[in-house]
Amino acid sequence: MPDTTAPRFEPIAFIGGGNMARCLIAGLIRQGVPANTIHVAEPVDALREQLATDFGVQVHVTAAEAAEDCRTWLLAVKPQVMAEVCAPLAPLAKILRPLVVSIAAGISRDRLRQWLGEDAGVVRAMPNTPALLGAGVTGLYAGADVDADGRARAQALLASAGQTVWIEDEALMDAVTAVSGSGPAYVFLLAEAMQAAAVAQGLPEDAATTLVAQTLLGASRMLSESGETAAELRRRVTSPKGTTQAAIETFQAGGFEALVAQAIDAAARRGRELSAG
Repeated sequence: MPDTTAPRFEPIAFIGGGNMARCLIAGLIRQGVPANTIHVAEPVDALREQLATDFGVQVHVTAAEAAEDCRTWLLAVKPQVMAEVCAPLAPLAKILRPLVVSIAAGISRDRLRQWLGEDAGVVRAMPNTPALLGAGVTGLYAGADVDADGRARAQALLASAGQTVWIEDEALMDAVTAVSGSGPAYVFLLAEAMQAAAVAQGLPEDAATTLVAQTLLGASRMLSESGETAAELRRRVTSPKGTTQAAIETFQAGGFEALVAQAIDAAARRGRELSAG
């Protein structure tokens, strides 16, 4: 007799097989989703073959081929080509009435429904690259066209890659993109600068790399696990007239906080420009 207790996994279509799609696919498989239930549309031969080799997923040349038997579609293509990608999917969306999760920065829910038709329920999502390690975070937004089941399905899909945060105002998705979507690159930039400074102080490159990486990892864990605010943790490390205070004062004299605010504002503004087309 068949095992009726085994979980049933509905097929999922990834439209686009780039870096973020790979992160999310890895997260799903790590959570036990069978690879043969994941369909990926990727027009580049080498990338498509690599996806099949690395994950065992089903790969397709066109978006329509990948999506034709799936009730959940994840759009993982660049914002600049989204309209072109959606055009051949619109007739299929009218038939299947899928849940569509888009991870494209700056493309609004209304724009996606314009391209796909009103039969698609659209969720906007902004994950980040630590999803590859199951340590990502995703901001999610759903309109009234997505019911509780759709929200739960979208959250389960993205939760395989880390934590999720629902945003109730779509206008704030550009801020999510600026803070967490692009955020890993800010940390990597800081790491680059710290490593270069450590080497300039005379430390060997391998030692500098380890010291910086473990410092950032430990600090991140303290921030996420201690229950304390970033400001409080900083104060605890900063002894009066000590080495840390000397460094912090130098950062602040250079306008560190204002520069961070300007950088995040620039990223959010670019997201709004993408949305406007």
